[in-house]
Amino acid sequence: MIVRMSPEADDRQRERILHLLRERGYEVMALGRGGSPVIGVNGKPLAEDLPAFLSGQPGVEQVVQTDRAYKLAAREVRPAGTVVRVGEVAFGGPEPVIIAGPCTVEDRDQLLRTAEAVRRAGASMLRGGAFKPRTSPYSFQGLGETGLELLAEARALTGLPVVTEVLDTEHVELVAEYADMLQIGSRNMMNFALLRRVAATGKPVLLKRGFAATIEEWLLSAEYLLAGGNDQIVLCERGVRGFDTATRFTLDLNAVPLVRQLSHLPVIVDPSHGTGRRELVPPMSLAAVAAGAHGLIIEVHPEPEQALVDGRQTITPETLADLVRRVRALNAVTAGVLAGV
Repeated sequence: MIVRMSPEADDRQRERILHLLRERGYEVMALGRGGSPVIGVNGKPLAEDLPAFLSGQPGVEQVVQTDRAYKLAAREVRPAGTVVRVGEVAFGGPEPVIIAGPCTVEDRDQLLRTAEAVRRAGASMLRGGAFKPRTSPYSFQGLGETGLELLAEARALTGLPVVTEVLDTEHVELVAEYADMLQIGSRNMMNFALLRRVAATGKPVLLKRGFAATIEEWLLSAEYLLAGGNDQIVLCERGVRGFDTATRFTLDLNAVPLVRQLSHLPVIVDPSHGTGRRELVPPMSLAAVAAGAHGLIIEVHPEPEQALVDGRQTITPETLADLVRRVRALNAVTAGVLAGV
């Protein structure tokens, strides 16, 4: 059960509801950073008269009961949607957020050149991997803490907030010290210990869909973060594994409008991993925005052919600049059409 508080409810009214529920032996969790405050109720079976009792309390807008496996992630919890803020950047607002940067931090010169280039191209955030999950143990695994230090330097140079992936529970606090947003990658989407640890940092989270995960499994992973008290979650569709090898993955753009119907959390798209082909990144980026994506995360490198990781799917800063202009123009046309989605 979810108790949706009125936007005008004050702290005293919210604390009273929390007290009433705890007094009756229920587990409760409060969310309030990304939109209207909500209280999740868990634990023993609900008393029959509890919803009606709570509905009559000051500050309560509505008591929501849902049969969905994911309770806190459901759209009914926050019909107006959640806004996730990373510094001055807002996911879930009227403008799509463009995150861009190299797949992997290779060295200082490469990262700073790329960071400055994506800033000039119009990106809102910088991405870059310091710890890299690789299928082969012999592939480049990233620079680790040195990579994090370089990302912090790039942020200081450009003013762009930084998102980077955290792979292991033992690295969570270290990555959170440097990054503005923590990424949970496709391979770790169902690493529940990592999800709990990341939720506890309070940092905004970019949650990528597992490449073999259903929509419900993806939203249940988000539920772990929400149940940990963190509602600053951006979902990322990055392609699912199919039978065709013409592209790296199959970019599931069905997921964008569907997730917007099912959940209040903002959703963005990764056309780089979703296609694995740089020539497909611009058209699939535009398709994602037309489908209602709240943003894009794109791999960019000054010299894609020289990139240590995923050069085939990486675009140049010049291509990014042209794409940003086209995304903004498309968004201006489609914003009114998608307002009700």
